[in-house]
Amino acid sequence: MGSPVRVLAEATPATRDRYVDLLRVASLAAVVLGHWLMAAVTPDGVGNLLAVVPALQPLTWLLQVMPVFFFVGGFAHALSYRSLLRKRPEGSTDSVYAAFLRARLQRLLRPTMVFVLVWGAAALLIQLLGGGGGLTGVTLRLVTQPLWFIGIYLAMVAFTPPLLRLHERYGWGAFAGLAGAAAAVDVLRFAAGVPYVEFLNFAFVWLAVHQLGFLRADGRLGVGPALPALRRPALLAGGGLVGAVALVAFGPYPLSMVGMPGEKVSNMAPPTLALLCHGLWLVGAVELLRAPAARLLARPRAWRTVVAANGVAMTAFLWHLTAMLGVYGAMLALDVPLPEPATAAWWAQTPLRLAFAAALTAVLVAAFRTFERPAAPATPPATATATAPGTGSAPLAALGATLCLLGVLALSMVGFAGLLEGRTALLIAVPVSAPAAVAATLCGWLLVERAGRARGAR
Repeated sequence: MGSPVRVLAEATPATRDRYVDLLRVASLAAVVLGHWLMAAVTPDGVGNLLAVVPALQPLTWLLQVMPVFFFVGGFAHALSYRSLLRKRPEGSTDSVYAAFLRARLQRLLRPTMVFVLVWGAAALLIQLLGGGGGLTGVTLRLVTQPLWFIGIYLAMVAFTPPLLRLHERYGWGAFAGLAGAAAAVDVLRFAAGVPYVEFLNFAFVWLAVHQLGFLRADGRLGVGPALPALRRPALLAGGGLVGAVALVAFGPYPLSMVGMPGEKVSNMAPPTLALLCHGLWLVGAVELLRAPAARLLARPRAWRTVVAANGVAMTAFLWHLTAMLGVYGAMLALDVPLPEPATAAWWAQTPLRLAFAAALTAVLVAAFRTFERPAAPATPPATATATAPGTGSAPLAALGATLCLLGVLALSMVGFAGLLEGRTALLIAVPVSAPAAVAATLCGWLLVERAGRARGAR
């Protein structure tokens, strides 16, 4: 009997799009590598290498690959939701929406909540013992920052059913509507000076990229081995790249596609039209690489590697900053010299720091990987009957997803520093503390679980 990874790999249906799995793993790996490379840690604090060496900012046009992950998410969400619709018992009145949310959020929230609870307990203990200064305090603020991506992804899952209906009715028109809305927001922001309107682009920009995943699920991005089939991805890549370059060169947009300390305008927070164009060129580019990647993934060893990586990708993403800052902390504790960022000595030390960060991440993944395994699916067996009308599982699930979204976003902003002082951050003009954010996320997850399980009641 083979290993679990080998068994899963050999059981892969011939119809599965293996390239999507590769894109998911590769995009998260690129984010992890980017974070490790950008960290410029000194005994005085943590800086950003891109601010120290602005000439490196064009690299963000390759390493800022979150649009690819959200694109892949749209593809997977479309297939998952349609699968649940097909399996719904005839005449059922139960909430497919609740089951969809539970199925999609389980693998995301289970490792996330373990990460949050472990770090919350550690932060409380550290501060009760009088710690929390220096690099430790910086770590307590920084380790939760990548959770913003979890929050955005939660919103994408929650909005999948209505946006999928728009896609099925309007196709490319639904994407164009979201992209046009993103452009209108930037016009109001930069040309008319309308305050706070820019925050709408957290929805319009990322949901537009997500919509491209729906188009791919229906085969409407023109992927295929023939030259005419590659025309649309080539136009998407070329048009997006030209648009991004023009907006950065002639508009108010910065060169970096990630946030920079102290900048007045960021392409990331909130997202801009330039970031959407960047996402278009990335999506087009990865679609152009589909055919050679498919040939590679047909090899058993390559596919087993992707299967193994997919099983731990979210856990590695959640803990990679912990590992990186742990390496720097160990260096400081052992009095290992930390060269000035971007100097020759700093670059010479970089491969060793990356190797140790990767090794520590692997240890953390081994410790927490079990929580990334999905629980039993919510789809009821053929003998199960639908829940009674009026149980309200869909509204309950929507409320739970909203609480999870707000809690995770708030935690990404406030961090775990200053727990005993009641440190807060503003989320939609409301001050939120870390304990309140954790409580909201936990309550939301329980509501989603309850709503999703209710549909299987006899």
